[in-house]
Amino acid sequence: MRSVVRRDYDVEERMTLDVAVLNGGRGDDAPPVRTWALNEATLEKGEARRILEAVLEIDGRPLSRWTCDGVVVATPTGSTAHAFSAGGPVVWPDVEAMLVVPLSAHALFARPLVVGPGATVALEVLPDTAPGVLWCDGRRMVELPAGARIEITRADTPVRLARLHRAPFTDRLVAKFGLPVAGWRGRVERGR
Repeated sequence: MRSVVRRDYDVEERMTLDVAVLNGGRGDDAPPVRTWALNEATLEKGEARRILEAVLEIDGRPLSRWTCDGVVVATPTGSTAHAFSAGGPVVWPDVEAMLVVPLSAHALFARPLVVGPGATVALEVLPDTAPGVLWCDGRRMVELPAGARIEITRADTPVRLARLHRAPFTDRLVAKFGLPVAGWRGRVERGR
């Protein structure tokens, strides 16, 4: 007799981030602090009454300097959470990309960015600014003295999630945010 395995769920792989904090005022020979994130890695100001100054670098080239409350670097999974609340785009789960979303930045060019999955996103906390804090998924925290550098890349290992309901992402998005779709009549048949 042959047993039949019935699977009532789908398994999806989700992109994760590899996060490294380099030197961070601990001395040049200190080993990097390494962690990971499924949703986002967030650089935030470490003191409530002060502002953070950070330089954004993509693939080894400086892109912008922000005086801000922080910067969110998110995966598509995290695009509907902290990054979305800060004005970032919603990214479909099957799109492999990283989002960079500045938080309350005082700068002419302070728009959310979508970069490729092979990019290296680096954030440097400038030496003459307030200290910062790095949060990964709101659970793991690393204190960042002025001068710290964070490098974020796509991690080699994705997270596998079991999807119990096979609804398309569009339907899940409508339900999650309570989006108004009343009046939608579906696809119009041609030739009518």
